[in-house]
Amino acid sequence: MVMPDWNVLPHSMRNERVRKYYDVLCKKRRSLIIKRAFDIVTSLMLLILLMPAFICIAILIKRDSDGPVIFSQTRVTSFDRNFTIYKFRSMVERAPELGSEVTVANDMRITKIGAVLRKYRLDELPQLVNVLKGDMSFVGTRPEVRKYVDAYSPEMMATLLMPAGITSVASLKYKDEDRLLENADDADRIYIKRILPDKMRYNLRSLKRFSLIGDLCTMVRTILEVFM
Repeated sequence: MVMPDWNVLPHSMRNERVRKYYDVLCKKRRSLIIKRAFDIVTSLMLLILLMPAFICIAILIKRDSDGPVIFSQTRVTSFDRNFTIYKFRSMVERAPELGSEVTVANDMRITKIGAVLRKYRLDELPQLVNVLKGDMSFVGTRPEVRKYVDAYSPEMMATLLMPAGITSVASLKYKDEDRLLENADDADRIYIKRILPDKMRYNLRSLKRFSLIGDLCTMVRTILEVFM
């Protein structure tokens, strides 16, 4: 991945607050290219190695509840682009129509097998396809649906200079986000007004400090968090 010319960026991103992050990343072009190469090679290898696990999980999902094995949804990634994210379905069919876009603790829409998949983040395995395609990276700001991106401040738009990620420092800090929203009267409002701005502080800090070593450390931390 190489930073495009500033004037090529969408108008929604071309402001002075984004510019300072853009200038930082432009100085790290080589690291960005290596990051993309790592994403391609590693995601391809994992997709091949984990194929038996994909098949087993698919069977368990079909036995547990009605609906498709894969849940897909439109999210936003680098340069304010829409893309289709893939996950193993962990909720009942048509779950987004039955509640908030964010998940709260003890969410009744989560299936039995879905609770296990979420606990160990196995529901996110299909995102390896998103990484291979270039819509996502292993490390980066978690992709949001459009209505949450529309609530971004001008500075928050800087997180769209990089592909969305499977994990990040912010997602580790907020691994229990669903519990914070458990008793909220309006989960969407609380998420936009309180949780999203704080997560974005971590995301923007990570963007400014981007390094390959930092990405690897975040990946290792994620693996440890899952199994601790």
